[in-house]
Amino acid sequence: MPITHTDYVAEREARDPEFRAAREALRPQYEFRRAMIAARNEAGITQAELAGRVGTTQSAIARLEGGNVTPSVDMLCRLADALEIRFEIAPKAGLSVKVAA
Repeated sequence: MPITHTDYVAEREARDPEFRAAREALRPQYEFRRAMIAARNEAGITQAELAGRVGTTQSAIARLEGGNVTPSVDMLCRLADALEIRFEIAPKAGLSVKVAA
């Protein structure tokens, strides 16, 4: 039976402290991107629709959600407006997404 990605990662983390440390260091970025995607999905819009709202292209949104680029402060502001969310930056927690109050 083939091993799943989740099982592979768990096994690798258990035996490789450097791998585990690298995953932990990237966790805030990963969680930020997951929250961004969730906010877009909850708003019921596509990447192309979000791109139109913030004045960019669908491929730019895909790169942002995929972790290939780091958003500028200006882009974070436009995303926050378009998705009705807010962003917080905190020590050791990195950048996170919150539902706007």
